[in-house]
Amino acid sequence: MTEGVARRGVLAALAGGAALAATPATAQRPEAGDVPLPDGKTDRAYMLGLLDKMASPVLDRMARGKLQAEWKLELSPTWDGRDPKVGYFEGFGRLIDGIAPWLALPDDATPEGRRRATLRQQALQSYVHAVDPKSPDYLLWKANGQPLVDSAYFSSALLRAPDALWKPLDAKTKARIIAEIQGLRRISPPYTNWLLFAAMNEAFLLAVGAEWDPVRVDLAIRKFDEWYVGDGWYADGVHFHFDLYNSYVIHPMLTQILQVLIATDASFNSLAPKTRLPVQIKRMQRYATQLERMVGPDGAFAAVGRSLTYRTAAHQPLGQLAWKRMLPETLPAGQVRAATVAAQRRVFADPSNFDADGFLTIGFTRHQPTLGDWYSNAGSMYLAAESLLALGLPADDPYWTSPPLPWTMRRAYAGHDFAKDYYVDY
Repeated sequence: MTEGVARRGVLAALAGGAALAATPATAQRPEAGDVPLPDGKTDRAYMLGLLDKMASPVLDRMARGKLQAEWKLELSPTWDGRDPKVGYFEGFGRLIDGIAPWLALPDDATPEGRRRATLRQQALQSYVHAVDPKSPDYLLWKANGQPLVDSAYFSSALLRAPDALWKPLDAKTKARIIAEIQGLRRISPPYTNWLLFAAMNEAFLLAVGAEWDPVRVDLAIRKFDEWYVGDGWYADGVHFHFDLYNSYVIHPMLTQILQVLIATDASFNSLAPKTRLPVQIKRMQRYATQLERMVGPDGAFAAVGRSLTYRTAAHQPLGQLAWKRMLPETLPAGQVRAATVAAQRRVFADPSNFDADGFLTIGFTRHQPTLGDWYSNAGSMYLAAESLLALGLPADDPYWTSPPLPWTMRRAYAGHDFAKDYYVDY
């Protein structure tokens, strides 16, 4: 190729680039966002399939007392050497918290209803094994540290679905659960999101009429008031962390704890939950608005911060607000559903997200063990179930029947108009 020919080729490429740059901003790009979106029935079917894929291997085995015998836990390559049996507590506690709203739906004769009845019964049997010291699936309540974390998800599920998961339990199992949770007061939580784990357990004890410690609840709420950094975000302790623990723990648990205080009419010291909850909901709505804007046109979202292997747990606040019918007006149901289910499809597209026995693997969009943190194991991964909360809404709810709407970044990258975004001061 002569120098002149090469130069003309470069100039032609540059000219093409200039033409592309000159394309009017209003031009639509069908490949970026105009492909028809699935309807709510299709989205719900996909999410139900994902729920069953996560839940069945865990609950089927644990209901029979076979989980720990048959699940060889995958550990992070940087595992810190603690007893790996903490992973069974993590797997059950996190899974059950995410699917509890769906388990709470009434029975019916549909295939979904029949499957729910089976998984609910397995969940109840799993709770029995979890606190029976003679069961091979007795969870690792007596370890240091980690049980405080996963007991909070364990008890949160009972708060999310009391009629389905707490009331049917026999008296001995209820007493054992209360005793195990009270026994975790031996663990002093660090001044991070762990304060909310301690507070969640106390909120559960309060809700079921057991002896509870208001100081642990008061401390958590006060510290997170201090740690609010603005525009919907809390610091995780004294220092702000740019990660997704506002999704994994802070917003969902802080909101739930305040709701329990109001439901039980518990007011103590100078704490005023009836005043505090509306502010917290506004902050959570603001944070959820930002989460929705972080979902790209193809459903991809930023893999930032520690514990990114929790995958779609990033969108727990959106699911929780949808389930409680508290989405802000700026986030229509069809838009939130379309965005979050697109993210699920994007993340779980690779079959290696699950191992040969059906258990979640360490990774983000596939099996990627090197992404694990020093505390990561296969059980930890079940926090992804928190993205299934919207399944607690029945199939005829507007969340599922509303037409799909393109989410913010899908509109933006298709060249359509989209809402601007501004800081809020509350």
